[in-house]
Amino acid sequence: MIVNCVAYEEGRRLCNIDRGEIGDYRSRSNCFVWVALHDPDAEELSTFQDIFELHELAVEDALVGEQRPKVEEYGDALFVVTQVISVSQGEVQHGQLAIFAGPGYVLSVRQHSGRGFADVRARCEREPELLKQGPAFVLYALMDVVVDRYFPVLEELEAELESIEDQIFVRGSARASLERLYQLKRRTMCVKHAVTPLAEASSHLFGGRVPALCYETQDYFRDVYDHLHRIEAAIDTIRETIITAIQVNLSMVAIDESEVHKRLASWAAIFAVATILAGIWGMNFTHMPELDWRLGYPLALGMMVLCCGALYRRFSRTGWL
Repeated sequence: MIVNCVAYEEGRRLCNIDRGEIGDYRSRSNCFVWVALHDPDAEELSTFQDIFELHELAVEDALVGEQRPKVEEYGDALFVVTQVISVSQGEVQHGQLAIFAGPGYVLSVRQHSGRGFADVRARCEREPELLKQGPAFVLYALMDVVVDRYFPVLEELEAELESIEDQIFVRGSARASLERLYQLKRRTMCVKHAVTPLAEASSHLFGGRVPALCYETQDYFRDVYDHLHRIEAAIDTIRETIITAIQVNLSMVAIDESEVHKRLASWAAIFAVATILAGIWGMNFTHMPELDWRLGYPLALGMMVLCCGALYRRFSRTGWL
């Protein structure tokens, strides 16, 4: 589906155009066309492939979706794949934004993402002096907003981690905390898989040999890379904290189990004394002392209570009971 098809000249919006008019506006000096598609089918994307002379492999990647973030050169054109990430009801939602940028055109293809990029277009149109730089600046603006949308996701992950840390030392919450930590670790890895490849790819858009399209906009792409680097560092910090929290949680589980074992061992020792004494007086021999002693039975019971009480007091003082 075509969301927008707009022509720009000297950094200013001219008008909405039909696909049949794209060639006329591209032929103008200092003019380019920006087309935005949302979940296009193969036939629709094939039409723009013919108009912009897009490489078939790049078109296939844009159509299929779920590609690894990357930047590829096809002659004087660029093909950029980014992952659009959001968090909904605690789950990480994935989408894809594929961008074709070349002389006189920008084609953005959004797949499996409900949130659009109308704000990016509005931002660019508010800055005509920057939009004069053409498709390269639009490419930067799209990449920049994709990266900026990673920050709220990180904030949610950090908030979830803090919530789990508050519950780690609550007795009886070990299993639930461990499950939440592993779920959080999985979501963090999803974000990392979106950020790390994009950071590596964006480093080729500034410094050293850069594509001709991006030569005048290297500083902007360096800013995108800096943001990605910050996000990578934050993700690594979250992952390390999660690993530490998992270790602490497992230690708490081991401590709880040790406390249970101590209690069981203590009660076993207490009842063992009573069992030993009962076993001694329960032996069936003909000649046994104290069989005719009237105080023998209460003395045996008293000795059992005394010994068990002494052991209970001892274990209570040591913290086993």
